[in-house]
Amino acid sequence: MYQAMVDIVLEAGKLLLSARNIQDSVSSKGLACDLVTAYDRAVQEQLCRELLAAYPQAGIYAEEEELCSIEGKDRYFIIDPIDGTANFVRGLHHSCISVGLCEKGEIVAACVYNPYADELFTAVKGRGAYLNGQQIHVTDTDLEHSMVLFGSAIYYRDTVPATLRFVEELFPKVLDFRRGGSAALDLCYLAAGKADLFFECCLRPWDYAAGSLIVTEAGGMVSALDGSPLRFYDRCSVAAGNRGNFSALIQLSQAIAQEGDMKGRIK
Repeated sequence: MYQAMVDIVLEAGKLLLSARNIQDSVSSKGLACDLVTAYDRAVQEQLCRELLAAYPQAGIYAEEEELCSIEGKDRYFIIDPIDGTANFVRGLHHSCISVGLCEKGEIVAACVYNPYADELFTAVKGRGAYLNGQQIHVTDTDLEHSMVLFGSAIYYRDTVPATLRFVEELFPKVLDFRRGGSAALDLCYLAAGKADLFFECCLRPWDYAAGSLIVTEAGGMVSALDGSPLRFYDRCSVAAGNRGNFSALIQLSQAIAQEGDMKGRIK
């Protein structure tokens, strides 16, 4: 029943691949680092139009202009038209379209597509997670040997000290770090076993909604950094990994949260 969603996301990917003169259409959304392009808006408009045509009873919660039409809706799509806009603007080709379907407070279907690498990540609750049709699984790597993906929550400057504390504490305990600039892809790469652990101190639901289901359906664990469930209506920190290294990350997070100057800085 969700194939239409996947087909719509794949079609929208063609807009990213066709993009030209991207920098001519760039503006900021208040902060110099918070960028939007004409393509973000065009992809979102296409996704909303086609998803509502295919699923007319659903609502929409999407990034650009914080489009929110979910009041009274039991199911709604959570959409990031281009996750990794800064990468997109610079031609780094590490960006994706992310769509999750939320029903009664939980994500039941997910699709994340990186058109540059032709990587299509999908999941349906209870049916596993897939990359281009092949089932994927998280690793069982312990903390010491974990490759850590993380985000710097750059739009929320009050979280910078907490982010740096996590890096400081984890650096001698893990294999290495990577910073890709797309939380949705980070979560999918963790799900596919390309990395082992992920954290970011503050994200919005469209950054993690689809990726969170893909992680759990791949056998992983995901929550806020304090161990509480993710919120799909407001900003939230995110932690993800396998059962072993995830527990270690949550314990570390709880210790950091008790530090006087860190209180309130992990969302």
